[in-house]
Amino acid sequence: MTTAIAPSAPLTAEDRCDRCGAQAYLRVELASGGELLFCAHHAREHGDALKDVAIAVHDETHKLTIKPAPAAD
Repeated sequence: MTTAIAPSAPLTAEDRCDRCGAQAYLRVELASGGELLFCAHHAREHGDALKDVAIAVHDETHKLTIKPAPAAD
């Protein structure tokens, strides 16, 4: 038996915040086996409470600050 945790799949545009339905940038894996998805706003709002119940957090909020490369003419 292994206790290793498989890496989380990257979040996509189809993953939606459980609070408001916006694009999710944070996945919280719960000890109960469930998961919660949050947009960056709700992740910040509930961050302290989530840390108390999470066994793993997959944070992709860095995607919000990535600047795309300029298009070639």
